[in-house]
Amino acid sequence: QVQLRESGGGLVQAGGSLRLSCVASGDITSINAMSWYRQTPGRPRETVAVITPSGSSSYVETVKGRFTMSRDNAKNTVYLQMNNLKREDTAVYYCHADRIQTIRGESVDVWGQGTQVTVSS
Repeated sequence: QVQLRESGGGLVQAGGSLRLSCVASGDITSINAMSWYRQTPGRPRETVAVITPSGSSSYVETVKGRFTMSRDNAKNTVYLQMNNLKREDTAVYYCHADRIQTIRGESVDVWGQGTQVTVSS
């Protein structure tokens, strides 16, 4: 069974930094694009950042210049470095893998369980 597990969330003051990690585990042969999403109560899930297998990343306008997404393909891990955090960044952050290929020839779309990020003023 393929799983994504996020870590690194927590409580931080405005202007501070956090680094989120997302590790994919299971019988994986390859992973396509991976993304970070975030969601607050009553609002739809928002795409924060996307990274291709080759490492090219893109960001929602509100986090450009503050967040950096990276990936380590050897470790099946992606990261989200979040700097200069603002109160409006408070949300549950979810990791998503667009298409994970398994050794059984399956192609699966996987979400992590989410990690809470809270930014205080």
